[in-house]
Amino acid sequence: MSDSVSSSSKVESKSSYDRRIQEELKKSGEIPKHIAIIMDGNGRWAKKRGLPRVAGHREGVKSVRDVVEACAQLGVKYLTLFAFSTENWKRPKHEIDTLMKLLIKTLRTETDKLHKNDIKLMAIGDIESLPVEVQRELKEAIEKTKNNKRMVLNLALSYSGRWEIIEAVKGIARDVKSGKIKVEEINDSLFASYLKTAGIPEPDLLIRTSGEFRISNFLLWQIAYTELYICDCLWPDFRRKHLYEAIRDYQKRERRFGMTSEQIKKKSFNGNA
Repeated sequence: MSDSVSSSSKVESKSSYDRRIQEELKKSGEIPKHIAIIMDGNGRWAKKRGLPRVAGHREGVKSVRDVVEACAQLGVKYLTLFAFSTENWKRPKHEIDTLMKLLIKTLRTETDKLHKNDIKLMAIGDIESLPVEVQRELKEAIEKTKNNKRMVLNLALSYSGRWEIIEAVKGIARDVKSGKIKVEEINDSLFASYLKTAGIPEPDLLIRTSGEFRISNFLLWQIAYTELYICDCLWPDFRRKHLYEAIRDYQKRERRFGMTSEQIKKKSFNGNA
């Protein structure tokens, strides 16, 4: 009985500590509206432990679950996860097949939890290139959560930034040819409306795990002014405490968008006046 009470107290203490950290973050600065994450290091995590690569991917699902929950609690409105790139199709067939099975299983087990927590699921990428069963599970999950408002969880699947930009160019070319738009009307905002992320604000913060200093063809248009945070932690080891560290670092930065510090301060002053 005493062991049970002691265990319960520890859980409550941990939960209370986490809530305190979240409240501190909310008070200390701006919480990013949109966070994007390149989830890297699953294979290396498994290799370090003498395990098959898929073991890293399975463990990585736990990281996704924890980060999604923490972001929703913090008030993050959009979370985009780079789950499977166009380049990942070059991997061994066995690994790809296992990854697709894991994706199906995860969608089946996590969709109800997302729905219960008022989280909307979306996906960007060449979805038609995914196995039919994956497409079906994804479509059902998206349909079930489509009216949820708390946060958008956006999965980048069979995705590449260059592919997305080319698709946007094709769409604009078709509409120019048909007379729907004029060449003179093409600008940043119109181009963005042809991207797969249309309607989603550009990321405020991009996190990459595993210590690699690369963008890896992810959201190339959208991250023009995004703050980058490189974490040495491999994705399967990444948990909410690492997310909090990234947000703390983000809050210390001054986002100038091409302006000077003085202009930013003046704009902020006028906005608060």
